[in-house]
Amino acid sequence: MTSAQGPARGRGRPRDPETDAAILAAALELFVERGVEGTSMEQVAKRAGVGKLTLYRRWSSKEDLLAQAIEQWVRAEVTPSAAEVYALEPHDLVERVLPAAAEMAASTGFRALVARIMGSAVSHPALMEVYWRHYILPRRELAAAMLRRAQQDGLVAADADLDVLIDMMAGAVTYRVLQPDPPDATEMLRYLRAVYRQAGLYPPPEEK
Repeated sequence: MTSAQGPARGRGRPRDPETDAAILAAALELFVERGVEGTSMEQVAKRAGVGKLTLYRRWSSKEDLLAQAIEQWVRAEVTPSAAEVYALEPHDLVERVLPAAAEMAASTGFRALVARIMGSAVSHPALMEVYWRHYILPRRELAAAMLRRAQQDGLVAADADLDVLIDMMAGAVTYRVLQPDPPDATEMLRYLRAVYRQAGLYPPPEEK
């Protein structure tokens, strides 16, 4: 996809990383505020403080630009590695990652971005593809590794359908994040602990 690396460039001066960062940040902000249809290359250029020609030298369309802006955002999110999953007890790993996950899930920016991406899934599927490939899939793989480790430890049934468990966990969080009166970070942390507890990845209160 052109969104992953941006369009090919010919000879000339190297791209300025600060300019790229300003453009991508402006594009993401406008996408969250106005959606795909409400965002234009002209608006992005104005907010980033660059000329419109600068954008078109880097991206051929606003869809390519928005896809790369989303990709950069999701790549910046840090998740545990597969090695950490097997080096730590599932309960310890969950306790380590949940506070940051709760903070992010409770933020208005994250809620707005997820809502915009889902809202554009039919009309602009490339944006959902980027989000799915770089954000959702790595987290599904991490959850699957955690659940397999929990199966080995006898915390999750050996015949449990892990894909269904992951769907239930992810769906529960998405539903809670997008409801009209979403929880704050403290309540989201409590809720995430309850979700992971139901999946067998977090102990009851008396066992912690």
